[in-house]
Amino acid sequence: MSKHVPSLASPAAPGSIASEDHLASGSPPVDAPPVAALHGVVIVVCETCRQPGDPTAEPRPGAALCASAEAAASGSGFTVRRVSCLSNCKRGLSAAIVSDAAWTYVFGDLKPDSGPDLLRGAELLAGSVDGLMPFRPRPETLKRGMIARIPNMQTLLSSPAKDMS
Repeated sequence: MSKHVPSLASPAAPGSIASEDHLASGSPPVDAPPVAALHGVVIVVCETCRQPGDPTAEPRPGAALCASAEAAASGSGFTVRRVSCLSNCKRGLSAAIVSDAAWTYVFGDLKPDSGPDLLRGAELLAGSVDGLMPFRPRPETLKRGMIARIPNMQTLLSSPAKDMS
């Protein structure tokens, strides 16, 4: 499957997901990872998540989702980051797919074995020409479980501002 990844319109901000020098210059290093990693698509998973009514004992189901996502992403060029809380407790298990060059997608109602679905979502977002994850090819868990779609800063800054005075 070939992937078309949107290019970054301007160099990445220091500290951003895609702030490495090779991204800002537009030319990948000789030992470059797959293209998806170069454009900063990251799968973020809440490792402390549990579904409403689950016991608070460790390990949490969110840790199992993290392990599933890490196993699915192994060797793919996508990065999985564990976080302590995405504040989506009523619809846990939760994860997000984040990119400097595309919209961020937040998902809930995931299962501990939803890692491959998150990887598929990351692939779809990385292959998007408009920064939006196409709906039809998404796994069902990412269709039913979508919580929010959040524009990236490039999109916000290029949108006309309304005068509120």
